[in-house]
Amino acid sequence: MFQSLLPLAALLATTSAVVQPLNTTILGPYGFVPPVYPSPNATGAGGWEAAIAKAKAFVAQLTLEEKSGMVTGTPGPCVGNIVAIPRLGFGGLCLQDGPLAIRTVDYASVFPAGVSAAATFDRALMYQRGKDMGAEFRGKGAHIALSPVAGPLGRSAYAGRNWEGFSPDPYLTGVAMEETITGLQSNGIQACAKHWVANEQETQRNPSYLGGINGTIIQESVSSNLDDRTMHELYMWPFANAVHAGVASIMCSYNRINGTYACENSKSLNGLMKEELGFQGYVMSDWGGTHSGMSSVEGGLDMDMPGGLGLYGLVFGPNSYFGGNITNGVNNGTLDMTRVDDMVIRIMTPYYYLGQDTGFPGIDPSSADLNTFSPRNTWFKEFVLNGTRDIDVRDDHATLIREMGAASAVLLKNTNNALPLKAPKSIAVFGNDAGEDTQGFYNQVDFEYGTLSVGGGSGTGRLTYLVTPLEAVKAKAKQTNALVQQFLNNTLIATSDISTLVIPQAPEVCLVFLKTWAEEAADRVSLNTDWNGNEVVESVAAYCNNTVVVTHSSGINNLPWADHPNVTAILAAHYPGQESGNAIVDVLYGDVNPSGKLPYTIALEIDDYNGLPTTAVNSTDPYAWQAYFEEKLEIDYRYFDAQNMSVRYEFGFGLSYTSFSLAGLSVARCSNSSITAAPPAQATLPGGNPALWESLYTVSVTLTNTGSLAGATVPQLYLTLPSSAPAGTPPKQLRGFEKVHLAAGASETVQFSLMRRDLSYWDTTAQQWLIPSGEFGLSVGFSSRDIKLTGSMAVV
Repeated sequence: MFQSLLPLAALLATTSAVVQPLNTTILGPYGFVPPVYPSPNATGAGGWEAAIAKAKAFVAQLTLEEKSGMVTGTPGPCVGNIVAIPRLGFGGLCLQDGPLAIRTVDYASVFPAGVSAAATFDRALMYQRGKDMGAEFRGKGAHIALSPVAGPLGRSAYAGRNWEGFSPDPYLTGVAMEETITGLQSNGIQACAKHWVANEQETQRNPSYLGGINGTIIQESVSSNLDDRTMHELYMWPFANAVHAGVASIMCSYNRINGTYACENSKSLNGLMKEELGFQGYVMSDWGGTHSGMSSVEGGLDMDMPGGLGLYGLVFGPNSYFGGNITNGVNNGTLDMTRVDDMVIRIMTPYYYLGQDTGFPGIDPSSADLNTFSPRNTWFKEFVLNGTRDIDVRDDHATLIREMGAASAVLLKNTNNALPLKAPKSIAVFGNDAGEDTQGFYNQVDFEYGTLSVGGGSGTGRLTYLVTPLEAVKAKAKQTNALVQQFLNNTLIATSDISTLVIPQAPEVCLVFLKTWAEEAADRVSLNTDWNGNEVVESVAAYCNNTVVVTHSSGINNLPWADHPNVTAILAAHYPGQESGNAIVDVLYGDVNPSGKLPYTIALEIDDYNGLPTTAVNSTDPYAWQAYFEEKLEIDYRYFDAQNMSVRYEFGFGLSYTSFSLAGLSVARCSNSSITAAPPAQATLPGGNPALWESLYTVSVTLTNTGSLAGATVPQLYLTLPSSAPAGTPPKQLRGFEKVHLAAGASETVQFSLMRRDLSYWDTTAQQWLIPSGEFGLSVGFSSRDIKLTGSMAVV
């Protein structure tokens, strides 16, 4: 969703231009998606049996009009609202953004972004981040956290919302989804996995309207066109983890899928999500992502958000695709009451399962004051706001935020041990990313001056404070009586002889802070750092022979200066949240040994990337916008490996101030039972066939810290499927990782558990996961290309 309308120019902003060819096959809404009806009823499978019984008892007491209200959003104090039914003691539902903070409130923390969480490769930190965020949502009276994000996965380096999610690797993103959801829901709040599915670009994510947000649609949203295997092995994969974790809800996305809108796509919602994955919760639309009434209901959509019409559902009033249409459909016989009942049962089952019917905090009234999406003058229902106003829910979460910010910083270069800094007496700080934000603490538009801790759109957070890099450097320098000079105007830096700016005695170190803005509703226009970042580095490095560059970015950046001899160190610090400065200074000075790993690949050249967004069409056809996923499984490192292309920094790469070694690769079967190619038939549980989640093998290695400092690293396991696997199978795929902390000289056995799903490919003919025959290749190392140990095994 998006909380406010961006200027038209922002909505239409183009990336590296990909104009759709004139001969492009245009997929419309009919004939390209196999129908799957009816929408399956929830069963409560997977431990929700008692909760679904309560939900059914609740639904049995509702009138038809109340049922219609239960599935239709309405403007109110939260970004999404389901009205209360006082006669039954139901207080309604409050849905709040977002994936790194509860956004439309005060006195809440701003956590590191999803891309930062992924860069830690740390399951425990991912869980704790979810747990701490969930506590803040609950404290503010939010029943549903619109988090976490697995779509976009990261097909394109240019996608504007990649930072809200985790990684273009589905295995890493799947682990992050499961850990985050488990942490969030441990607080008794509902998580919402989004955006289902193949939601991989912002350009034309919504229809084009003539005559304003409630005008005539002239062209529909872009259609993501992909094959069945790609859907299963890439884009569905992390959502399967989410369902397996017991996620309460899933948000369907803005885009079309093979021609049909995601929120009315019966194959996607009924067939893949509810039948194949056994999802027991409810499907809500993205805000304004509903484009029909009956088609969406029968197609599997359970809740229409925010309930209005037009762009982003902002046209609030008596009319809605759901609402009265639900009532009328039942009354005139076009909609079966059993379908409506299942919609409400699905909504209420996680409500009861998570104990939200007793002792749940009231909504903080500050949410209504700060909610610009549906301000008070749009409300037409009454809301009782009985929560504590301006309640401070931050607790001690700054400690985790600082720890995670440091753990997610990826050391890409460190020539001659330039880092950690050795108490330099003269420091020069350069770059407009170093200092105080000059346009406030609520990022919704790009800004020139000030450090960038999070991106823009509904996935941002409202900062209550921000520790800048300059502030933290000054505090550290004060402890050693160091001199600090600062130059925060990028234009000045890029166009000046640096020797004319600094004092005559050369600084011992020059710290350059660069940033890259990204936001919802617009794809990135470049992979370079913003505000002449490349020129800033070249200018500083031409003068300073110890130039350390820190980037705060949504993800992938072009780094043409990486090989400059005077650029001695590079740190990719991503979007670290409110403790940004403290976190990076902890790493710069060695209080924290860097252990972050790249959750994506940095190419040698901008033109090396594939999967570019469609940015323009040559047709006025209403369904003209198409994005063909012709690369299939070859995204990020899978693509670079398949094409045997050199890269600047590979997936999983990251340096440390110490060194590590790996030895002793061994493989053990978890059971003496024979293993079949196809999983044994079992009743579907959340996540699909339970056999897919059974561990079949354990791979073990010995990790040793061979350096002189304590530190952490991430051994990574990659699988190469046998040659019998279908054409297009990636050369290797991540199938295990563990963050391990070791004292200097210490060793530890690291184990990777391989589940059936990890060893399988999706067979489009058999329509199930199959283990291929032949030899599997095992590769264990410290990145996708820094492989230290190899082995093989045959499974079937």
